[in-house]
Amino acid sequence: MTETGLRSVRGEETRAGDVVMADDDFIAEGGHPLHVHEFHEFLHVPVGRIVVTALGRDHELSASVALWIPAGIAHSARFGADSVIAVESFDAGRFELPYQDVTTINITDAQRRLVLGRMRSTRAQDEDPEVFAALSAGHRNCLPLPQPTSHTAGFVARELARTPSDPRTATEWAENLYTSSTSLRRAFRAETGMAFSEWRTRLRLNHSLSLLEQGQLVSSVAARVGFVSTNGYILAFRRHFGQTPGAYVRNSLDRSA
Repeated sequence: MTETGLRSVRGEETRAGDVVMADDDFIAEGGHPLHVHEFHEFLHVPVGRIVVTALGRDHELSASVALWIPAGIAHSARFGADSVIAVESFDAGRFELPYQDVTTINITDAQRRLVLGRMRSTRAQDEDPEVFAALSAGHRNCLPLPQPTSHTAGFVARELARTPSDPRTATEWAENLYTSSTSLRRAFRAETGMAFSEWRTRLRLNHSLSLLEQGQLVSSVAARVGFVSTNGYILAFRRHFGQTPGAYVRNSLDRSA
């Protein structure tokens, strides 16, 4: 990184001094201003929420959505008052991150247990290759999918994760669980930041990625994950991923060639 004139940082070009190299004393109680690391950083928020801004985009992290920040990308962050933040860092010279850009992942239970266990450990936290492999193993293209935390909404989310094609509406789920549809919809909105229908669409699209990569027909994938029509699936896929399922498969094959 140069120190003369303009400072060059991935995705940013600012006057020297606007972007700084961060150290342990840099993080303030409410967040930290624009800065850059020479290492890859993994952020998990087991309690509360934080918002990381990088390359002109906001990424909201919660107990179910973590973030990878590759070395050299300028970013800032805002912390909630009750947030607990787990940070893992890895030497960019030793570890090759599969993500080129700031990338959110839907953190698994195994990854969460690993990170929390390392938080509780009193031993020095070495850059463990096995830890890096475990934390960077998520599907790079999955849409962020925060998980609801209340009992009823959480139950619905877990059932849909097991069977994405379940056709029940929020009203039907509410009737089966002896609650009101208004309460269930409000819980999804408040706890995930999106409506029930949008949350379910994202879940179905995420599940469809591995099916596409297995070589299944687009029409078969659409039916298996719960879309009423193939055309509806293609439109939803293109809206969220910026390409059709067929183009996604071709690009995936090109990357693996």
